[in-house]
Amino acid sequence: MLDPFNQVLECIGFQWDAGKVEKNWIRHQVSRAECEELFFNKPLIVAPDVRHPTSEPRLYGFGQTDEGRLLFAVFTVRNKLIRVIPARDMNKREGKEHERAQVKENDKQDTEV
Repeated sequence: MLDPFNQVLECIGFQWDAGKVEKNWIRHQVSRAECEELFFNKPLIVAPDVRHPTSEPRLYGFGQTDEGRLLFAVFTVRNKLIRVIPARDMNKREGKEHERAQVKENDKQDTEV
């Protein structure tokens, strides 16, 4: 089985449930486009969601939109498609974790030059 990050890298698109899209907007003012941007910007942190076991494995991701909005999303992967369940702004702890990953990513890029 692939690790969570590589599982996301192998995805070819998104699958959307209209109800989830509407709920994310009403509850958290997160658009579908912002959810998708999360997966294309660095750093992206992906891990299994072991706190909420279901019949379908869930993952969570920390990332940012093109405008720099820091988001947290829970999602599944079905047939190489990302299916976002909820998405919201990161809390303080999540933001700090993302910031540490950003520093690591920047350090990595500096050493590659």
